[in-house]
Amino acid sequence: MVNELYSEEFSEKVLNSDKIAVVDFFATWCGPCKMLSPVLEKLSEENSGIEFFKVDIDQNEELANEYSVSSVPNVLIFKNGEFVENSIGCKPKDELQKLLDSVK
Repeated sequence: MVNELYSEEFSEKVLNSDKIAVVDFFATWCGPCKMLSPVLEKLSEENSGIEFFKVDIDQNEELANEYSVSSVPNVLIFKNGEFVENSIGCKPKDELQKLLDSVK
C-alpha cells in the first residue's frame, strides 16, 4: 500500500525510519504520475519491509523544494533515513524493482 504523506509527518516516517522508504512526489494534474501510481502499488505489494509513500507537491511545496523536486513524477528512495537514490519520470515496474534491489 502507498500511503499519502504530508510535510509534518516526513521526518517521523521517512527520516527517522530504519527501513527503506520509497517516496513518490506527484501532482494530481500530472498524467505520467497517474500512470506510475498502479506500478508503485504493485511494487509495494511485492516488497514487504519497504515502506511506500506519496507526496502531493502542490500541498507540500516546502518539502518538494527541500528535495529539489522540479519534475514529477519523482521517486526518492531513502535507506535508514538517508537519501540514496531517485528516479524521475514514469518508469516500468522492472526498472524500478532493479533500483529497489540495488539499495536493499
